[in-house]
Amino acid sequence: MEDYALRFAPRSFRKWSEFQVANTAFGSISFLVLEAIGGFLSINYGFTNAVWAILAVGIIIFITSFPISYYAARHNIDIDLLTRSAGFGYIGSTVTSLIYASFTFTLFALEASIMSLAIELYFKIPLAVAHIISALIVIPLVTFGITTISRMQLWTQPLWLLMLLLPYIALARQESEAAMTMETYFWIAGSGQGFNWLAFGAATTIAFSMVAQIGEQVDFLRFMPELTEENKVRWWLATLTAGPGWILFGMVRQIAGALLAHLAIRHGIAPEHAHEPTQMYLMGYNALFDNKEMALLATTLFVIVSQLKINVTNAYAGSLAWSNFFSRLTHNHPGRVIWLLFNIGIALLLMEFGVFGALEKVLGLFSNISIAWISTVAADLLINKPLHLSPKAVEFKRAYLPDLNPVGTLSTFIASVISISAYLGLFGVYAQAFSALIALVLAFMLAPVIAKLYGRKRYITRYHSHKNQAKLTVCSICANPFEQEDMAYCPFYQGSICSLCCTLDSRCMDACKKGFRLDDYLEMFADTLLPKSLSQPARIRLVRYGLLFVFLSIITSAFTGIIYYQDLLNASQFESSLALLHANFIKVHTALLVFIGLCSWWLILNDESRRVVQDEIDRQTQRLRQEIEEHKRTDAKLQAATKAADRANTAKSRFLSNMSHEIRTPLNSILGYAYLLNNDPTIPQHRKQAVAILKRSGEHLSSLIEDILDIAKIEACKFELNNGMINLPRFIEHLVSIFKPQSVEKGLAFRCQVLNTLPRWVRGDEKRVGQILINLINNAIKFTQQGEVSFRVGYSCGVATFQITDTGPGIESEQLENIFQPFTQLVNERLTPGSGLGLTISKILAQIMGGELSVESVPDEGSTFTVKLYLANVGGDQEDVVEADIIGYQGQAKRLLVVDDQPDHRQLLRNILEPIGFIVEEAINGKDCLAIAADNPADLILLDLNMPELDGYDAAYQLRSDNITTPIIVLTADAYPADQIRAINAGCNDFLAKPIKVPDLLGKLKLQLGLEWLHGEPEAELPALSQINSIATEVFSSAQPPQAIVQELTNYARIGDLHGLNCYLEEIAGSQPTCMGFLGQVETLSKAYKLSELKKLLEQSTITAAYVD
Repeated sequence: MEDYALRFAPRSFRKWSEFQVANTAFGSISFLVLEAIGGFLSINYGFTNAVWAILAVGIIIFITSFPISYYAARHNIDIDLLTRSAGFGYIGSTVTSLIYASFTFTLFALEASIMSLAIELYFKIPLAVAHIISALIVIPLVTFGITTISRMQLWTQPLWLLMLLLPYIALARQESEAAMTMETYFWIAGSGQGFNWLAFGAATTIAFSMVAQIGEQVDFLRFMPELTEENKVRWWLATLTAGPGWILFGMVRQIAGALLAHLAIRHGIAPEHAHEPTQMYLMGYNALFDNKEMALLATTLFVIVSQLKINVTNAYAGSLAWSNFFSRLTHNHPGRVIWLLFNIGIALLLMEFGVFGALEKVLGLFSNISIAWISTVAADLLINKPLHLSPKAVEFKRAYLPDLNPVGTLSTFIASVISISAYLGLFGVYAQAFSALIALVLAFMLAPVIAKLYGRKRYITRYHSHKNQAKLTVCSICANPFEQEDMAYCPFYQGSICSLCCTLDSRCMDACKKGFRLDDYLEMFADTLLPKSLSQPARIRLVRYGLLFVFLSIITSAFTGIIYYQDLLNASQFESSLALLHANFIKVHTALLVFIGLCSWWLILNDESRRVVQDEIDRQTQRLRQEIEEHKRTDAKLQAATKAADRANTAKSRFLSNMSHEIRTPLNSILGYAYLLNNDPTIPQHRKQAVAILKRSGEHLSSLIEDILDIAKIEACKFELNNGMINLPRFIEHLVSIFKPQSVEKGLAFRCQVLNTLPRWVRGDEKRVGQILINLINNAIKFTQQGEVSFRVGYSCGVATFQITDTGPGIESEQLENIFQPFTQLVNERLTPGSGLGLTISKILAQIMGGELSVESVPDEGSTFTVKLYLANVGGDQEDVVEADIIGYQGQAKRLLVVDDQPDHRQLLRNILEPIGFIVEEAINGKDCLAIAADNPADLILLDLNMPELDGYDAAYQLRSDNITTPIIVLTADAYPADQIRAINAGCNDFLAKPIKVPDLLGKLKLQLGLEWLHGEPEAELPALSQINSIATEVFSSAQPPQAIVQELTNYARIGDLHGLNCYLEEIAGSQPTCMGFLGQVETLSKAYKLSELKKLLEQSTITAAYVD
């Protein structure tokens, strides 16, 4: 619908052939005003003068139209964009756009008036209604632009040509006087009989009114395809035919109209109506048809077709002209269709005012301005460019053009003022008669003279500094792709901008062409004309006001003058009313001028307010841009810091991975053999305790590694939860079984309270839930020296609440938030061993699982940690997967292949698995694994990843490539998620991180091999959950031993003889049954080599014993 108003017609849209474009443009010359002008000139100025005026003007129009047509078709731009380039500048061509728009709606009004007369004549409807029909019928045909217009012209062209020629053929055959009249008139014109210079000059002024028709022609010629060697002949033929060639056909029709007008008078038609095309062609069709009604119908149809063909062009060209005009004044483009309606609305008003009656004055006044404009453009293209007085390039974009170019604006202005003055009779009758020729010659001569004076710098403010070879470039404002001819580089937005966005932008204030802006010209003009005593803003304001007032006054005077002249013609027969008409016109016109003055002042002040706001916006925008730039620099630094942090984090992860692997490898042996020794009945009882310490120390180290890796995973956002089924009652019982003995050993009471009925099975990550609770309960026992630890459990609506309360030293309020920071220990806790990660990980895990961890504490009274987690109740009875006391499995013995480069690890797995019935084979690396698996595949492979020669990943991949489907369980110290994913992708079935927990290993063996375990005699069961409260509420004594025993223990501790201290404890164990709690604490600290804590405990005991004594 837009048809590329305000811009270059891109190649992607120019899909029509040369013939289609030429046919569309040529169809626009169907307008019957040509016959009307010819008849009008012949009747009023004589046939001889009319013919010579038509011929002279036709030749001149052909010459001036040729370069305009060529450049428009070659560069694919409309008449307005061409005018910008040809010496007028960006704002200077605004006036010519108004001239062109005025031509389109004036011609539309004239053509539609002819159509209205035909409709009135045939349908016998009021002329005012006929005007409305003639105007509105065009709208749906023009709305969709050249696509619809081209089809319409193509379909109607044969019919129109036939109906145009038939009346002439009929008159030539049936009217014997017609041929004689034509010969007589042509003889008279050829002999010069009746020739009069004044009449000839006046006739040329009227004939020159059609000079702007070339604008409508090139509005279609801009859609011509590219000129190439292949289409050179077709291209030039189409351009000449539809461009300057229109006037050749127009000359013939004007002369024919002159003949028809005289023939109409001979047929009895009044002279004042003889030049009306409807009357002319009705006479012709009466000669063709004997039936008057048939002749009238044919005439009406011909007039309607002719006027529709031209008025779709007038309306289309007018919409483009108004788009160009208002886009530059308002920096807004509501759409070509809006200006289409606007153009037709003005034409309809002129029609209702009776513009056809004032044909001579309207066309005469218009021709003086339009010929000055077209002559200036032609002079620039024909003279200035070949002589290098203007740039060779055709530049139409706002970004590169000055707002005013004196070459075009001064030439047109001077020529128009002088010619209009001559037309009004100020320079005598001859100058009045030849006013149009004066405008033509003056404009044509002034253009090269002024170009020579001012030079080429007034044409282009800057040249293209950013070369782009791409066919399409994306606009930085609207983000649409455009061809290079439609793009410019904008220093304000610092990017490419399309001509449409450039035209409509009001924020940049033409920052790209300082010194060539309209405000710069106005400032120079104000400084020259007005006194320096006025401030510069006041001078500029007055100049702006004066120019706007004059501009609006001229336009208003032109319209009111036409209306006045039309009324003057109607009132000429009533002499008494002329004076009243004149007085009323003066009053109305004066009132309009006063109103225009007020409106002009309001517009100037409103524009200044807008400029103030725009300046403030620009300042704020500049500040915002500076801030954005600073943010960009900050962001760049942040990105650099982030990259450095990422590199450091990667290095840390690599370090942790390597260290984890190195620690896990020996730790796997330690824990594995501790498990075997702990279950070996041949181990003496006095060594069982050492094995237990070994096992606990290994588990502590393993837990520390897991905590550090968890923190690393969380920081790297690679932490994942593994939700599964949790037997909640058994889970709680397990926690109680772990921590109750620890509490008893320390002389503390451990209380477990179940607040309501717990579901048997819930869904969650058992490992992480246990990790949270173990951290919290362990801390409570660790930091509580006396009293009790309470563990409360509740469940409601899917939310499990765990509350751990102790009677320890408590936490100061200002330290409550710090306790969740990594590696943080409070002052009173620093003597207590720990990594400082437990609470940090517990809080993060609770948040990851959608829960929360909170703390309340009273110093010297104790603390309460509350954990709330969503653990969905899944109900039903589930199989208990706990593996314990396994002595074998049902069925045949299974062969397991253990692949590990560490012989200790292979031996450890053999010691674990052979006692329960597995046949264990060993391989030292991936190559051995492949060889053994190929010869005698095992039932399952236990595979390490990090091995020499061929690692576990490649071995697994090769096994799967060899179609060996044996289940593979990875046992590795490389415990990162990426390692697990890589192993699974290589074809492994399951994954276990070292150090291995035997129950986990047995569980995965059962899953992969489908085993049914055989269990030995069960150990004594844990108390039922219903009994836990009563059992846990027992208070264990922590009586102090006698002072002598305490002193002896202190002596051992002071000299660091922990071995002697342990022997002394064995000696007195049987004699102090009431002090077992205290003596157990001493033994635990001694065997853990916690000498400083041991000394502190004995010192506190000494003080207490002294106080009791």
